[in-house]
Amino acid sequence: MHDHAPTGGIRGAGNRRLLAVSLAITSVVMVVQIVGAIVSGSLALLADAVHMFTDAAALVIALVASIVAARPANDRRTFGYQRAEVFGALINGVILIVLSVWVAIEGVQRLLAPAEAEVAGGPMLLIAIIGLIANAVAMWLLSAAQKHSINVRGAYLEVLGDLLGSAMVIIAAIVILVTGWARADAIASLLIAAMIVPRAIGLLREVASVLSEAAPQGMHVQEIRDHILGTPGVVDVHDVHVWQLTRGAPVFTAHVVVDAAALQHGRAGGILSSLQDCLAHHFDVAHSTFQLEPAGHPENEPHA
Repeated sequence: MHDHAPTGGIRGAGNRRLLAVSLAITSVVMVVQIVGAIVSGSLALLADAVHMFTDAAALVIALVASIVAARPANDRRTFGYQRAEVFGALINGVILIVLSVWVAIEGVQRLLAPAEAEVAGGPMLLIAIIGLIANAVAMWLLSAAQKHSINVRGAYLEVLGDLLGSAMVIIAAIVILVTGWARADAIASLLIAAMIVPRAIGLLREVASVLSEAAPQGMHVQEIRDHILGTPGVVDVHDVHVWQLTRGAPVFTAHVVVDAAALQHGRAGGILSSLQDCLAHHFDVAHSTFQLEPAGHPENEPHA
């Protein structure tokens, strides 16, 4: 006995449109930064353009994963394809780690041996400001959806990295314009890497939690047990399992022992509705499955 299928994740067309718009913004800014790097001779702008290129690829991955996740369930994949967004987020997390390592290596090299070429600080600053504004718009578009989708969150973190990169380039450009100190590029690169790594690790940790079918963060099984036991007619509960298909799509199953009198008087349907409403309203679990059992039945279960 169970209620409707899960509806979490990024299956909505609205989120896919957000990813598409963010991809368009990222791609345009990337081209502008490449042109600006050539005109100004700025290595920082070129590095930020590479950063944008990597993020554009990650957004493509997120968009493709969201389209795959929207496919309906079938007899072989009874929960549908929502896990596709988890794998997309895994790829995004790996990209973030690789990118941060590359930025750190480049930053150290520039710090030890700063480039001798002249950098036109004016064009560098102008292009960086354009990038900052564009990334802020993309982050604003994704800010609400990333709270409910692990894959959109991966894309959100990519754009956040872009925004931080643009901010660092702006600061470096101002320092170069005012003082001519070339090592500002190297310091900015190291700061970018330092801010990306913790977020990437957090995303990968969340992916690992989903794939290992751990209980969603903030959801306490004992609290759910207490709510179930407080339902009139319920005697006991066992074999409780809670996991999530992806962010925002928790799944719950349990065996519930019901008073024999309640079953005899046909109250099983009411008890089931009460249990499902409890899970939906108190714990935001849209997909819950309960096996109602008469008292004495658990002794026959292999693992109570």
